[in-house]
Amino acid sequence: MTIAVTGATGFVGQAVLDATVQQGIAVRALTRREQEHREGIEWIRGDLHDNAALLQLVDGSDAVLHIAGLVNAPDEAGFLKGNLAGTQNVLQAARDADVTRFVCVSSLSAREPGLSDYGRSKRLAEEAVQTSGLDWTIVRPPAVYGPRDTEMLDLYRAAKFGVIPMPPPGRASMIQVDDLARLLLAIAREGEHSLHRIFEPDDGADGGWAHADLARLIGKAMGKDVWAPAMPAALLKLAARADRLLRGKSAKLTPDRARYMCHPDWVCRTERAVPAQLWQAQVDTEEGIRATAQWYRDREWL
Repeated sequence: MTIAVTGATGFVGQAVLDATVQQGIAVRALTRREQEHREGIEWIRGDLHDNAALLQLVDGSDAVLHIAGLVNAPDEAGFLKGNLAGTQNVLQAARDADVTRFVCVSSLSAREPGLSDYGRSKRLAEEAVQTSGLDWTIVRPPAVYGPRDTEMLDLYRAAKFGVIPMPPPGRASMIQVDDLARLLLAIAREGEHSLHRIFEPDDGADGGWAHADLARLIGKAMGKDVWAPAMPAALLKLAARADRLLRGKSAKLTPDRARYMCHPDWVCRTERAVPAQLWQAQVDTEEGIRATAQWYRDREWL
């Protein structure tokens, strides 16, 4: 089997490549930069707006796994270009190459498109997939953590000082990146239980995790008893504006992300759970967070 993968050099994409090597799956992977040779992986130079590269990527593949997307952009137009137009381009390449199996990685933010420009762009991308005429499956991961992740790294760094500021009170589901990678490949290889479905996979924790409980797990992994104050929405939004002013395009806490973070319910819905015969989470979240902290230590990221 050969799978065409976008976003292969990102956090989730690299975990997927590791899993394909373990499972003996051949991969064509899109990349904007030169990559080192890796057994079983054919690198295709280009991006989501290079139609010739996209056609080369998908031609002759058995399935397309579309992971690439933007989580940060300076404005709505940037999100629409990266998440909607990019997805439309990959869909068109798949149709042109007669590749019918299409797996799209979306986000729980697509459930609430009115909250953020990011969420709206992901929802519109989902709608493009659903009307594509292909054999599609959409996966909406919750918060993804694990080795190589830079999005939650600041929480681990904050834990060293005993304080992890958290969003306003709420709950969120979690998934470890290797579990997510296994799921994406299982879906790409099998269609019986996943065609024309939207899945919201998680670690199996009923009702997800309270923000403060997640902070305490991170603190425990760092060997600290942490204080996890819930930041008022107004303060979080003010901090986002300050981060944008200080770090510009490299800001992580943007106003758009702050609106997303203030929502109290990012728990995966049971009606969108993955069928057990297709996939089940294997990584316990407390152990996964501990292992992630150790990975950061070993590479001196902390």
